[in-house]
Amino acid sequence: MTEKTKRWLKLGVVAIIILGLAIFGWQRYASKDKDNNIVSGNGRIEAVEIDIAAKTAGRIEDIFIREGDFVTAGQTVAKIDTTVLHSQLRVAEAELQQALSTVAQRKVTLDSAQRQNERFQALIKGGVISIKAAEDATTAVNSAVAALSGAVSAVKATRANIERIQAEIDDCTLKSPRDGRVQYIVARPGEVVGGGARVLNMVDLSDVYMTFFLPTAEAGKIVLNSEVRLVMDAAPMYVIPANVSFIADVAQFTPKTVETKVEREKLMFKVRASIPSELLKKHILQVKTGLPGMAYVRLDPTAPWPAHLQERLP
Repeated sequence: MTEKTKRWLKLGVVAIIILGLAIFGWQRYASKDKDNNIVSGNGRIEAVEIDIAAKTAGRIEDIFIREGDFVTAGQTVAKIDTTVLHSQLRVAEAELQQALSTVAQRKVTLDSAQRQNERFQALIKGGVISIKAAEDATTAVNSAVAALSGAVSAVKATRANIERIQAEIDDCTLKSPRDGRVQYIVARPGEVVGGGARVLNMVDLSDVYMTFFLPTAEAGKIVLNSEVRLVMDAAPMYVIPANVSFIADVAQFTPKTVETKVEREKLMFKVRASIPSELLKKHILQVKTGLPGMAYVRLDPTAPWPAHLQERLP
């Protein structure tokens, strides 16, 4: 066998291997996208973000969690110093005691004025006292009633002030409104924050979804609650079930971070696929946001999912 023949034989073998690999790759990957019943788009896992902020200005006394910690609803995550508020509370409580004492005095004055008025009204019928004296007694009763009413109003106002101060003290204990994971802490113990200032940020792991984009022709074929399968780049062995929970009513250019430059020139519709809350609760410690992956939407709900998109969970 000549050298030329050997060379051509080697080239033929290489060509056959390349052709075989191409056919294998097409059968494994391209054929998956050939199913006209499935449309797909790439995106990232996201979750609803929650800012936990101070309602009133103050100095942060302590932070009880760390970034990355999983927290439950109602768990105390931070506390703001309440020294000034407790001083205001003690002053308000002293004012309340004074107001209650004033009310007691006004009641005594009113009782005395009413008794005197009753005597004068009886005496005026017998002509023992003048009409002027009886009218003065009635006026004294009216004045005592007004004074008592003012004292009672002062008590109500002081109690309302105490409730307000106590509510501000309670608000200085910052609690997690939902189950979730702490993303980052903005302020640290010893720092002074203003009213409404963010102290930390967390993600609500009961509301997790993937946002992806589909061309007009494909977006027009799907409906809300359509079944979706999510496959993460980091864990391609798992197929996560989801449902379409949002379809934009206006087309837009796809963000640069999602598609290639050529595809960004097309108008796309934003679609959101939400993972069922029951599934999230079951695997809540494994849920991670920011992971990229693919979303596959089934157009015909009666058609079965392809084998490679059958639900597979940890």
